[in-house]
Amino acid sequence: MPDKTILKDVNETKAWAQEFAKALRAPATVALHGDLGMGKSEIARAVIKQLCGADTVVPSPTFTLVQSYDAPGGIKISHFDLYRISDPSELTEIGLPHACANDITLIEWPGIASHILPADTIHIYIEQEGEVRRLTQD
Repeated sequence: MPDKTILKDVNETKAWAQEFAKALRAPATVALHGDLGMGKSEIARAVIKQLCGADTVVPSPTFTLVQSYDAPGGIKISHFDLYRISDPSELTEIGLPHACANDITLIEWPGIASHILPADTIHIYIEQEGEVRRLTQD
């Protein structure tokens, strides 16, 4: 059964993501689903900062498509933004299959990659529900 959480603001979103990050072990793939402005980047940023340190600079990978980070213990974190990908063959070129097999991988706009995501991918759906956001983890 999917896990559902109500998030009232960005601070609750960050707190949820920090707790979620504590349970992640590589390799782990997290697919972040939601419309523009729903908090996908905020969740990814909070996860990365929790695992790499609060002072870690986490730019959006919107134009670079992927940002990589080294966490303590030799763990790699890969943060992908697939919004601008139009051809699924580009996913191999940017290293998505390798990252999914080895890293903690956070993917915004994962729809185009659904055919190559691992079976145990954690899917997080964020939707507006009145004045709050509903986060469903599946």
